[in-house]
Amino acid sequence: MDDLLRIDDGLSEEQRLIRDTVKGFVADRVLPHVGDWFEEAVFPARELGPVLGSLGVLGMHLDGYGCAGLDAVSYGVACRELEAGDSGLRSFVSVQGSLAMFPIWKYGSAEQKEQWLPRMAAGEAIGCFGLTEPDHGSDPANMRTHAKQDASGDWILNGAKMWITNGSIADVAVVWAQTEDGIRGFVVPTDTPGFSAPEIHKKMSLRASVTSSLYFDDVRLPASAVLPGVRGLKGPLSCLSEARFGILWGVVGAARACLESAVDYSKTRVQFGRPIGGFQLTQEKLAWMYVGLGQAQLTALHLGRLKDAGALTPQQVSFGKLANVRAAIDIARRSRSILGGNGITLEYPVIRHMTNLESVLTYEGTEEVHILTLGRALTGLDAFH
Repeated sequence: MDDLLRIDDGLSEEQRLIRDTVKGFVADRVLPHVGDWFEEAVFPARELGPVLGSLGVLGMHLDGYGCAGLDAVSYGVACRELEAGDSGLRSFVSVQGSLAMFPIWKYGSAEQKEQWLPRMAAGEAIGCFGLTEPDHGSDPANMRTHAKQDASGDWILNGAKMWITNGSIADVAVVWAQTEDGIRGFVVPTDTPGFSAPEIHKKMSLRASVTSSLYFDDVRLPASAVLPGVRGLKGPLSCLSEARFGILWGVVGAARACLESAVDYSKTRVQFGRPIGGFQLTQEKLAWMYVGLGQAQLTALHLGRLKDAGALTPQQVSFGKLANVRAAIDIARRSRSILGGNGITLEYPVIRHMTNLESVLTYEGTEEVHILTLGRALTGLDAFH
């Protein structure tokens, strides 16, 4: 499909190389199999992790410790091409780099960084991020998971987390818990006694992704397990801003894949003696879908450049996540209608992307949370309470 707005012309040569490299990986290693992964509810993380590590996309926006140290737009472009394959693939990379590696890199001790980051960048160790709880999703300030220090100085961690990507395959979990000094982050090896992570089954979305609950039953951690560089909600919320940036780029890839499928189908599906792409109503759908895709691409690129300039705010990230996910869902649904009955089969990517995007709409900040974030920015009045 032609890039009528020539948006990628604004990418640097290195950014276009990253685009083509990740796109080639997705075409060779993901697209031939992802329909089966989705249908069977599996994701070959141990197989793909080292390959993704060798591509340099795990923690690619971080410096040192084996990370590529690339700019924000490069990271965004990689997320776009990964999610053109599947949201589960982009989620794996996003959770690894922005939710598990980033807090260790940003707030961890030298020992924590040396122990985990090189292996995670190489895809040899998998991480997860424990914030959301069964009863506290959009209200993390009232989380029930807690940690207390005993007389020996060890931390005793108790509680539960839910909807945790990579949870049951992770080697390390970054877990946020209430303490006497406020919310703190803990680096928790998943082989620690008392830690368990059963996988969540019967999902109808993000099926090519591992989603789990985390349980902590008197998990004993040394004093060195705490992230020393942050206290309070600033820690987990800063991680979510990093991950949401990847989402607002990633969904552009899912939307593009749906539109490309719809365009190709419209040119070959013949009804009433001619391709349905020649009918005015079909062209109207395609035109509006392309307008939405172009606007989402431009939003992502603009926010990427703001991030590279050190000027990106959480409110701008909320704008991007809110606008781009909604645009992607609209494109997926219109694409499904153009494909008719074929739109609900895994022979085409559309229904897979469409159901995945229903999860992307609510994870890492629901639509309502981002609406109220923008409302507060516009009015100065807090409607959260």
